[in-house]
Amino acid sequence: MYIKFSLVTAKKNERWHSDGIVYPKPTWLGEELLAKLAKWSVENKKSDFKSTLSLVSIMKYSKAYQELKEKYKEMVKVWPEVTDPEKFVYEDVAIAAYLLILWEEERAERGLTARQSFVDLGCGNGLLVHILNSEGHPGRGIDVRRRKIWDMYGPQTRLEEDAITPNDKTLFPDVDWLIGNHSDELTPWIPVIAARSSYNCRFFVLPCCFFDFIGKYSRRQSKKTQYREYLDFIKEVGFTCGFHVAEDCLRIPSTKRVCLIGKSRTYPPSREASMDEKRTQYIKSRRGCPVSPPGRELCPSPLRIAAGSADHCDGHQALGARVGCVAGAWAAERGAGPQAEGAWLPGFHPREKAERVRNCAALPRGFIDQVVLQVANLLLGGKQLNTGSSRNGSLKTWNRGVVNGRVHIRDWREETLWETKQPEAKQRVLSKACKTRLCWFFTHHPDGCALSADCCPFAHGPAELRPPRTTPRKKIP
Repeated sequence: MYIKFSLVTAKKNERWHSDGIVYPKPTWLGEELLAKLAKWSVENKKSDFKSTLSLVSIMKYSKAYQELKEKYKEMVKVWPEVTDPEKFVYEDVAIAAYLLILWEEERAERGLTARQSFVDLGCGNGLLVHILNSEGHPGRGIDVRRRKIWDMYGPQTRLEEDAITPNDKTLFPDVDWLIGNHSDELTPWIPVIAARSSYNCRFFVLPCCFFDFIGKYSRRQSKKTQYREYLDFIKEVGFTCGFHVAEDCLRIPSTKRVCLIGKSRTYPPSREASMDEKRTQYIKSRRGCPVSPPGRELCPSPLRIAAGSADHCDGHQALGARVGCVAGAWAAERGAGPQAEGAWLPGFHPREKAERVRNCAALPRGFIDQVVLQVANLLLGGKQLNTGSSRNGSLKTWNRGVVNGRVHIRDWREETLWETKQPEAKQRVLSKACKTRLCWFFTHHPDGCALSADCCPFAHGPAELRPPRTTPRKKIP
């Protein structure tokens, strides 16, 4: 351990390629690792979670992960989304590697040759779907909002823009696996949808945000962490739906790394009707949905619908009709509007198609500039700010402004030169992004910019402006 640690810290200034999973940051290794090791060596605390990769072969997984990482690493360079490419690319690569090994071992257990099919509900950027498709598994991803990166995958990757509302129309009877990778409000519904799609449908969920069947999940225990309690809730949902639910911990760059898997059922196919009734009662109990008094059914039971209907339907369709009737009765009682046909529970709303902007980016630029000028004016003691270009700020004294001796404007001359703070790879990116905007201090501060033109990353006057750098989109082979 000591030898490896010494080698790692000795190389911390060299060019490192971090994939967000294998290598921790050199500063953490040098400054925190030894203290952590000392603490961990004397702790006797039982973990609330399974050991990492307890359900698959670690050797097979490591080999698959390295192969996929090498194959899809170019995605980091062409990532068009605003999210961190290294985190999201390598996280989805790791999840794909896990599923590929899980499914490979399942085929061996069941004596199957055909690769498993899947549907990824709430697929987001669609990279997991793209990798699984590219590795030979037929399937598709569905999300309420299309992402820019979808256009880069090519026609072999099946991605659909649609809202998923749990009802009798969102069943997948011909699919082997349902995937919920950070599926948010759909997470507790995925075991239900899998159970009702077909007896042979399985599920994989990686819970992140805490949602109940309707709305946010409310904590019920204080002895557990919120994360542990939510995982236990999803396991309870899976078990109630009739699954043997297994838990595993993935190797991904995320604090939410625990996945839940339903591979087999706890009951034979002949008990499907009674299990569906149990699921229905459990779902209603989560939101106080009324249970009909003895002898007074809000709707006929699934078996009565199936027996009394001229157009014969299977158990799932019958159940959908029954729950839809209960939902309609509850909605009418509360004065709500009409529910979606066959809805399993009233009140569920998928996320909005247009993502709301929750910061100041949507505010008018003129308004933002006006607020910034007013704050700076207060800091500078009411000294009038410039409205046009100022002189170069190679001044020995530079007004930083002070409010109650606590708040002031940073003098960048006291900082280490900005270029030396960044790794070489980031320096190249930053250098190409420099001088694309006017320097606020050069334009507005009474003393100009504290940095000289050659040290400031922003333009000191229109003559220094460069066109913004644009990266052409590439199609992923």
